[in-house]
Amino acid sequence: MSQAVTPRRVPDAFLLVLGLCLAMAAFMAVKAGTDGIARAKVPGSSIIYVPSGQYLKYATFGYSPLAADLVYLWAIQYYGTYEIQDRFAYLDHIFSIINELDPRYVDPYEVGSLIAAQEAKDIPLALKILDRGLEKNPDQWIFPFEAGHVAQMVRDYDRAGDYFKKAMVMPGAPDFVRRLYADSLYKTADYKSAWGIWSGIYNSASDERVKKIASNHLYQVKAAADIQVLKDAVAGFKDRCNRLPRSLDNLAAAGFLPSIPRDLDEKDYVYDPRTGDVKAATIPWKR
Repeated sequence: MSQAVTPRRVPDAFLLVLGLCLAMAAFMAVKAGTDGIARAKVPGSSIIYVPSGQYLKYATFGYSPLAADLVYLWAIQYYGTYEIQDRFAYLDHIFSIINELDPRYVDPYEVGSLIAAQEAKDIPLALKILDRGLEKNPDQWIFPFEAGHVAQMVRDYDRAGDYFKKAMVMPGAPDFVRRLYADSLYKTADYKSAWGIWSGIYNSASDERVKKIASNHLYQVKAAADIQVLKDAVAGFKDRCNRLPRSLDNLAAAGFLPSIPRDLDEKDYVYDPRTGDVKAATIPWKR
C-alpha cells in the first residue's frame, strides 16, 4: 500500500517576506509612475527607490541571500535593456543593495565593476565597487586583482601596482599576480624595484617557462634603464658640443659616462648618429 505524500508547508516567515516585498514593489511602482520614469520594459525597475540594502535586509527576516539573488538577476536584465538611457545613474545604488543583502556574494561585485568600467565608462565607480568588495571580504584576493586590471585600463600604473601588491600577499593569490605587480613597476619607470621583483621571480622559479618570462622582463628592465642613461648622456654631449656624438663610445671618451653599458646578453645598444636615438639590439620576446 503506497503512503500518501504530504506537501511541504511553506514557512510563515517566507510568506510574510513575500508579502512585504510585494507591498514594497507596489508602492515603488506607484512612486516611479508619478515621477514619470519610463521603465515598463523591465518589471521591478522601481527597486531604485529602496533606501538601502540594509533596510531591505531587515525586511527579509533572514532571507537576505535569496533577496540578493533576485535583485542580482533583475539587475542583469535591467542593464541589458539599452533603451533605458539613464540606467547607469543608479548603478552604484543597485549593486550596493545586493552587496548589503549578501556581502559574501562575490559575483555582483565583479559584474557591477565590469558594467561600470566597460559600459558606463566610469572607472572611479568600478574601483569603488571592488573596494567595497574587499572591505566586506578582506580574505578575497580577487578584488584587488580585478581593481588592478581596471586601473591598467586607463594606464594608471601607480594605482594598478598598489592593487597588485595588495593582492599578491593575500592567501590563495596565484603566482602570476606578483608578475603583474613587477610589470606595473616597470611601467611607472621604477626600474630598480622592477629589477628586484623580476630577479626574485627568476631565481625562485622551478618552471622553465616562468624563468624565460622573467629573463625577458629582466632584459626589458635593464634595457629601459640603460637607454635612459644613454639618451641623457647624448643630450648632454649635444648641449656641450653643439652636435650629436658619432658613436656611443664618444660619450665615455668625453667623460659623460664612465663606460658604455651593454644589454643583458652583452650586446651593444643600437645608436643612430643622425637622430641621437638609442634602442635595444633585440625585442625581449624574440631573444
